[in-house]
Amino acid sequence: MFLYVTWNVDPELFTIFGREIRWYGLLWVIGLIVAVYTVQRIFEKENLPQKWFDSLFVYMMLGIILGARLGHCLFYEPAYYLANPIEILKIWEGGLASHGGVLGIIIAVWLYSKKVTKKSMIWTFDRVIVPTGFTAAFIRLGNLMNHEIYGGPTSQPWGFRFIENIPYWKAGAAPIFSEPSHPTQIYEAIIYLIVFAVTMYLFWKTDAKKKQGLLIGIAMIMIFVSRFFIEYLKNVQVQSEIVMREDTGLILGQWLSIPFIIWGVWLVWNAMRKAKQNNEVVAKTSEEGSNFITKK
Repeated sequence: MFLYVTWNVDPELFTIFGREIRWYGLLWVIGLIVAVYTVQRIFEKENLPQKWFDSLFVYMMLGIILGARLGHCLFYEPAYYLANPIEILKIWEGGLASHGGVLGIIIAVWLYSKKVTKKSMIWTFDRVIVPTGFTAAFIRLGNLMNHEIYGGPTSQPWGFRFIENIPYWKAGAAPIFSEPSHPTQIYEAIIYLIVFAVTMYLFWKTDAKKKQGLLIGIAMIMIFVSRFFIEYLKNVQVQSEIVMREDTGLILGQWLSIPFIIWGVWLVWNAMRKAKQNNEVVAKTSEEGSNFITKK
């Protein structure tokens, strides 16, 4: 009887010049390439200046990478990284936080909007959010390949047994497998791909992009509500989260999700409110025009 999946994939794809190239890095790159291509198509569709896209690429890359890395170091293990700041630079060893990446993107978009487009941040967010789900899904698949950020024990037939002693296994030791556990990386990847499908449909097939804030708002709600509940299934990433869960009932990832959920709800409400106001103005203007013609 099928009881679980023994996940024994090697995180290393190949070695070049003595440096490991991992599946994680490759999946990151694929996700970013798709994001860049999608946003470029959006800018072309709207006949926006090429220099706007070129600048956005630079701002976003810096925001994502720096934000995700600093988010992990300062949110999850501040004592260690502040005592060993040079370790912050070792991105290739892992340790990227999605919440930090989102904050990095927010800062990058603020700078970009202020210095390049002179448009509102929300206008930019409504466009860069479209491929974000795809990129996030591939990052989570990278976590799957790394045997990291998985959930607690499960008796479900789709439970995965992950290798827990990766460095020693790579050095020749026998693999030590976890209990059958929730593959939360896959759960999140599925959610993110749904977000990608929804935002792509809304942008290309509806007038949602005309309702400023609607796209980014819907994405924030979908991403962080699902992230909030999936966190209940995950193992804690650092020991300090055990104390936090005991004290508050929630872990850091859940606390960090709440502001984004609230922001998303406000964005959707505000976008729909403004759209309703605009429709009322148009209707009133049309009515006044009709009355004027009738009177003449």
